[in-house]
Amino acid sequence: MGRVYNFSAGPAVLPESVLKEAADEMLDYRGTGMSVMEMSHRSKAYEQIITEAEKDLRELMNIPDTY
Repeated sequence: MGRVYNFSAGPAVLPESVLKEAADEMLDYRGTGMSVMEMSHRSKAYEQIITEAEKDLRELMNIPDTY
């Protein structure tokens, strides 16, 4: 069966490159030896994820640093 595309509300189609990257990092996120789901929320690797996500969200939604 070929790839199925979901156009309904909620979950959306992701590019295959994104899915492959997520699959590759499922067992070893960027050389940490563990997945994101296994690491401490206080670790440097996780802190970097949160910092980058906040930066991207602020940029995309034009959220000021004061908020």
